[in-house]
Order: sequence, then structure tokens, then C-alpha cells
Amino acid sequence: MRNITVAVDEETHRLARIRAAELDTSVSSLVRGYLRGLARGDRAATGAEAASESEAERRRRLLGEAIGDITGNGGGLRIAANVPRNALYDRSALR
Repeated sequence: MRNITVAVDEETHRLARIRAAELDTSVSSLVRGYLRGLARGDRAATGAEAASESEAERRRRLLGEAIGDITGNGGGLRIAANVPRNALYDRSALR
């Protein structure tokens, strides 16, 4: 593997480190992903898009989607959605 030296301003470096930490990866990995996308001719390649989604990021995304689904449906905790107690034991209704 070859090393490349890149100079960036302090703010870009700080933001890149923050984003890399959010993705549970390194700045080098983000740059590597960007360059791979660029080399493949991927016009939409950016550091975040070209780097593969980390396991931690995927889990956060899936958890967010699940929580969104639950809260969007009222969480199943609405009284109107509950079955009355006597209906639970009404066996004729089950047939």
C-alpha cells in the first residue's frame, strides 16, 4: 500500500475526524474510499458516500428506522388498539 500526503486546513481536518468517528472508521479510510470511487469513475463519490457504511452506522440507521416505525404507528400502546379483556376469552370469535 502506498502513502499519500495531503494538506488540508484545520477546520476540514477537524470535521473529517468527527465524521470518521461517527462512521467508526478513520480519516484515511474515508480518503481511501473517496479515491477508489474516483478511480472507478463514480461521479457521486464523496468521502462519506464512497466509504462503505460501517457496522455501527448501519446499526444506528436500522435502529432509527425501527424507532420511526414504532412511533409512527403509535407504538402499539394506544388504548383503542387494545383488545377488550372479555374478547380475549371469547373462543367463539376465534372460530
